[in-house]
Amino acid sequence: MKASIKKNYRTLTDLVKACQNNDPRAQTLFYNRFRSELMRICNRFARTRMEAEDIYQESFVKIFRHIHDVQNIESIESWMRSVVTRTAINYYHRTTKKEIHNHSMDVAPLDFESNDHISMVDRLGMGIISEMISQLPDGYKKIVNLHLIDGYSHIEIAETLSITDSTSRSQLLRGRNLLMKKLRKYGISGYEMP
Repeated sequence: MKASIKKNYRTLTDLVKACQNNDPRAQTLFYNRFRSELMRICNRFARTRMEAEDIYQESFVKIFRHIHDVQNIESIESWMRSVVTRTAINYYHRTTKKEIHNHSMDVAPLDFESNDHISMVDRLGMGIISEMISQLPDGYKKIVNLHLIDGYSHIEIAETLSITDSTSRSQLLRGRNLLMKKLRKYGISGYEMP
């Protein structure tokens, strides 16, 4: 009977280096360590829990395939968030973009033109905002997430989603307006914000 050697990964650096050496135990620990944080990103972009799981799995295939290229281990978390976000966008391109083109984005009127949404996002908890964003039509949801949550510029969104920056701006405006209407249904209006 072989004595099993229990490996300790005292720091994130130790864990990443073990993953870079293809240590299966380290890979399992690494996969589980960041699951809740990275699944939040997946859930923001996915329509269903199964889609979010697919995005998460696909993201980790890419992460483990390219973890050897990571030289600055201190930035690994930001690198992983970026991989997950890009994977979610690519998933969107493959699976839902055709559906969105068949559904008109122009059905939402443009009634709110203020920046009330910024103070609402700041004031409310991220969980509430994420839940309301998830109820938006897919096209709006992607752009609202990329712009308001991830901080992408309209030019970056346009390049990522293969649309024009003016389309990004108009869809953000419409998505933001729908979000504002949802917030107002809960009794939250821009007038209540400090």
